[in-house]
Amino acid sequence: MTIAIGADHRGLEAARKIAEHIRAGGREVRMMGPCDESPCDYPERAAEVASAVASGEAELGILLCGTGIGMSIAANKVRGVRAAVVHDELTAELSRSHNDANVLCLSADLMGEQALRQIVDRWLATGFEGGRHARRVRKIAAIEQGEDPATVPD
Repeated sequence: MTIAIGADHRGLEAARKIAEHIRAGGREVRMMGPCDESPCDYPERAAEVASAVASGEAELGILLCGTGIGMSIAANKVRGVRAAVVHDELTAELSRSHNDANVLCLSADLMGEQALRQIVDRWLATGFEGGRHARRVRKIAAIEQGEDPATVPD
């Protein structure tokens, strides 16, 4: 499994640590974008990671910025991406099991290294439940296509 990771300057150090942690767990990591400690714009990293996930170059993506919010907004503009900002292990699990989130957005400023690792581990370990949630994810896809989600059949 390949996981694309991107960050702006505020999330860069945390992203490097998360990448190292994921690699230690035996997964492949693809760090995206030329970003260093000098200011860089989060929409560029979000677009790179989201595009890699949407195209199948990576199965999942992880984005980090100061709050995770900007990354989530930008990543969700890419068709086929379901990016979720999470703040704990429970929201990480639910974003995968109920929403089939394929991009995880995290706050590098508001969470410590241990919390970030635990959230990433829970997110990666959780699968999509399907069932009634699959219908809802299909409705999200309908919205992306400019369709009325109410017309999506059960």
